Amino acid sequence: MEIEGRVVVVTGAAGGIGRALCIEFARQGAAGVVAVDLNRGPLDEVDRAVADLGASSFARVADVTRESDLLRVVSEVAQQLGPIDIFCSNAGITGPGGAETLDSDWQRMWDVNVMAHVYAARALLPDMLRRGEGYLVNTASAAGLLTNLGAAAYSVTKHAAVAFAEWLSITHGAAGIRVSCLCPQGVNTPMLTGAAPGAGLAEGELAQRAVQLAGRVLEPSDVALAVVAGVRQEAFFILPHEEVTQYMTRKAEDPERWLSSMRRAQAALEAPAAP
Repeated sequence: MEIEGRVVVVTGAAGGIGRALCIEFARQGAAGVVAVDLNRGPLDEVDRAVADLGASSFARVADVTRESDLLRVVSEVAQQLGPIDIFCSNAGITGPGGAETLDSDWQRMWDVNVMAHVYAARALLPDMLRRGEGYLVNTASAAGLLTNLGAAAYSVTKHAAVAFAEWLSITHGAAGIRVSCLCPQGVNTPMLTGAAPGAGLAEGELAQRAVQLAGRVLEPSDVALAVVAGVRQEAFFILPHEEVTQYMTRKAEDPERWLSSMRRAQAALEAPAAP
């Protein structure tokens, strides 16, 4: 799908990948770009940056875990800018821990990382199916294709996000609905903070270091460029990190060997640094 003249909505837009997506879509000639997030303050700056690039713009505060909020946003965008052409369901959260992770944390990650995609699809599909056209870009993670050491709930919910995107593409592709699943690895955002090797691992440090050591850490603007290219090509998987493709191939070709290598990586990250 070409981006010029299109109406685009991006959730999780106050910073990181979401902010970069808003700016890049505007730079590529989108007619309107709507930034959506829980935090109003940063949204105003994104709104101004989009408007400076010539796109119609307005920001909306919304909680993507509330279906009523997404329905409201979709309705307001349709009234002010016209039908939504591209919807980037980008909001996501992470957190460390294994099976012992609190039920409330599991539920919060499920709500943000999975149900937000479901609510967006429910709100958008009726009109997109009537028009025979529409594009859903769902942000998952390389963790949804592989895993994230030290972050069970994040890995599980991102796997579910990939599965839902696949289902949408299979079920509605023949009706003109295009779906892309964005699966980046390390990106220089607040979600990925610095974690230097040390004699022990603070809570969350293992998960952060695992991502950093798995490959390059890209800038949000790099990811946004990959998304633009992926939408134009109508590619299902958008993989800004080429190494993720290699890891997926190895996992598919020899799952047992891949699991063994991941166990070794886990042990190496948990081992105290040599004196």
